Amino acid sequence: VVGKLGLALAYVPIQAATGLDGALQAIARQNCDALIAFPDAVMLANSSRIAKFAAGAKIATVSSWGSFADNGFLLSYGPILQDGFRRLARYADRILRGVRPDELPIELPRTVELVINTRTARALGIKIPQSVLLRADRVIE
Repeated sequence: VVGKLGLALAYVPIQAATGLDGALQAIARQNCDALIAFPDAVMLANSSRIAKFAAGAKIATVSSWGSFADNGFLLSYGPILQDGFRRLARYADRILRGVRPDELPIELPRTVELVINTRTARALGIKIPQSVLLRADRVIE
């Protein structure tokens, strides 16, 4: 799909927060149009900083946790973390009551949400179609 769209991919790994500056510099040198942040503790803790860098470099940002969009990313699409935490608590309760973990079914996220940050879109000069905004679960103005 990427090749058909005329896009190129660049993988820039970040193992720890100490590597973030170097990674952002590498992204800037590659003249990227978009950045997909894989959600983990390092990325979440630095999501506002990454969003600020991306806005200055006119790079669209995407992740799969809504809090990234809350912190300035263009959009997020993924599971609602709070739902997962609630299910985790139910699982822990059942295990503490004696149910063996291997007897519990594997659960997938039941809901996903699309969060669009229109403030970031405006700053990047991106017009989000009304049809997409209407499909969003949350729109950050």
